[in-house]
Amino acid sequence: MTWTIAPEAVDSPAAVALWRAYYTEVSDRYYLLHEGRRTDPEELEREIAARTGTELAPPRGQLLVGRYDGEPAGTAGVRLLDATTAELTRVFVREELRGRGGAALLVSAAEDAARALGARQLILDTRGDLVEARALYARLGYQETEPHNADPYADHWFVRALGQDLR
Repeated sequence: MTWTIAPEAVDSPAAVALWRAYYTEVSDRYYLLHEGRRTDPEELEREIAARTGTELAPPRGQLLVGRYDGEPAGTAGVRLLDATTAELTRVFVREELRGRGGAALLVSAAEDAARALGARQLILDTRGDLVEARALYARLGYQETEPHNADPYADHWFVRALGQDLR
């Protein structure tokens, strides 16, 4: 069983299915924590449809799909914010495949994609309840920093220089 990671169009069937799985999980986690319920199905459909991911398409972005033993299993995306800064987003691995090294491989591939776009640093934000994500970023050398956006759902912001690969 091995991981493969490759760029993929944001509207490919695999990318769309993984986006749905990712958004459903993080949205449900938020609502279960704060309101004791899952996401309203109408809201879920509306938000998934509204966030098409076009900012992750070339020439200013890239979506990567990870496959485990050939099956779509995870994603990571990058988008240029300016000439030297890219944002890491949509880092996700299907729950049943976590703990098999896929997240670190996806982030590493996203870092390479950001470098190829000309970025010298990668930033991201995440929520406090996504403790696994925060642990992953810290383990991979991301440093927690001051807020770089006003996202109402973000609680933690990270940055990593992209000069040479530090691993």
